[in-house]
Amino acid sequence: MTGAEKDDPSSLLAPLKNPTFRSVFLASQLSSLGWLMQTVALSWLMVSIATSDVMVALVQAASTLPTFFLAIFVGAIADNYNRRIVMIVGRSLMMAASAMLVVLMALGITNPWIILAFSFLDGCGIALADPAWRASLGDMLERRHLPSAVTLLNVGFNTVRSVGPALGGFIVAAFGPLVTFALTTLGFVAPLTALWRNNWKVPISSLAREALMTAIYDGLRFTAISSEIKTTIVRGTLFGIAGTSILALLPLVARDQLKAGPITYGILMAGFGAGALVAGLTNPRLRRTLTQEHMFLLACIACAACALSLVFTSSLAIATVSLAFGGAGWVTAWSGLGVNVQLASPRWVVGRTISIYSAFTYGGIAGGSWLWGTIAENYSLPGALGASAGASLFVATLGFKLPISNRFESELEPSGSFDAPAVALDLKPRTGPILITTEYCISDDNTDLFLDVMRRRRNAQSRVGARQWTLTRDVREPSRWLETYRTPTWMDYHRLHHRLTAADKQLDQELIELTPERHPPRTSILVERPTGALRKSSPPVPYVSQK
Repeated sequence: MTGAEKDDPSSLLAPLKNPTFRSVFLASQLSSLGWLMQTVALSWLMVSIATSDVMVALVQAASTLPTFFLAIFVGAIADNYNRRIVMIVGRSLMMAASAMLVVLMALGITNPWIILAFSFLDGCGIALADPAWRASLGDMLERRHLPSAVTLLNVGFNTVRSVGPALGGFIVAAFGPLVTFALTTLGFVAPLTALWRNNWKVPISSLAREALMTAIYDGLRFTAISSEIKTTIVRGTLFGIAGTSILALLPLVARDQLKAGPITYGILMAGFGAGALVAGLTNPRLRRTLTQEHMFLLACIACAACALSLVFTSSLAIATVSLAFGGAGWVTAWSGLGVNVQLASPRWVVGRTISIYSAFTYGGIAGGSWLWGTIAENYSLPGALGASAGASLFVATLGFKLPISNRFESELEPSGSFDAPAVALDLKPRTGPILITTEYCISDDNTDLFLDVMRRRRNAQSRVGARQWTLTRDVREPSRWLETYRTPTWMDYHRLHHRLTAADKQLDQELIELTPERHPPRTSILVERPTGALRKSSPPVPYVSQK
């Protein structure tokens, strides 16, 4: 690769010029190698000791369910605490779970429920570490490198797929699951060491840390307001349900369709990873010529073709090539969706939006694993694969109603400037609730323009923390309009204004231009006070600050 290509922000390898990202990324690949080896060992161990096809498929589900249940909590943690420490805790949990599995296997204690339990514990560690790691990309790298970084994460993991499963299958066949679990435990040392030795700079907010429940509420509200993120979540969840059959049922394909063992299963997984690698290398170039929606359409078609091919073949070579197409579609879809969530989220909430997105998509993967496993057990393996292929094509057609945006840059970063109003009361950070009202004088000629601006203002204010936003009109003075919203505390009022973007604040100027010079907008800030069980010695006095 030439120097010019390395400097190109759209180049897949551009983020690797950052030494901190490079160190953590490479160490993560080593641990992913061990984790994939362990996944192969767990899946094949389940095939060996379980009599139910559903139990085999649930190995995949058990590792993804924690992300679904814990996502919103760990997202709030990633946005409010040191992300590096959060990543260390998550990786430590994965290492501890793997080490306990080694001990139990050495003692000869194993059954299907133990396999599922430790798959679940591994998933808990992933659920804690992964949102913090993905949210840290914007702390380590320049914003323009984020698309390449997100793609690189998916390519890196799926590149390891081309080695890990095959290596895991060989080790399981030659030495047994116990050795595989021990090597996986050692592999978790690498990311812990990299995280311990690297400490990247993170913008420090001058505001106090949000309460956990407030942070969760703000993250959910931001996601609910963002049409881009909602569309990405819907398409990603459905794609996860439809496309996961390839991975969830692959042990059964190796055992029943190909009449083979763990080495063949590893080879099939290697084909999947090789296809993902090729797709990742070509994604930056495709992104310059195709829209995100077109790339997602191709990804769905590739996964459908892979599932259908596995139905009709008993050849290892054909199945491996088919899985290469499936891997290409898998990494293309998730890379594009992940980039969209990153660029549609400002830094203050990115951990939460990534977590919510992960919760739904991993929930879709877990639900799909159970669904296709149930169909395979009660009907047939080809029937499950064929149905999943049809579901993937259905997800592709949803682009007519729910197209994925083609965002290249984020426009939602806070402006970072806010002049707090002078107050006459000694307001504490937790004082509240705070009621903000702004009065406007609008002529009939400007009413339509005013309502258009206020629609945008409502979205902007609600997105960053305004609650119970309303716009009312005086029935006796139709030119008098009143905008009202609340924040839980005085600190939340400050936090709201710190989160507004330059474009959000430009709306203030547009509103001023719509009002007469003699009647400019008039804002009042009030603190609510209870009216029951008052002490006679100190009656509450309503406070109004005007600016």
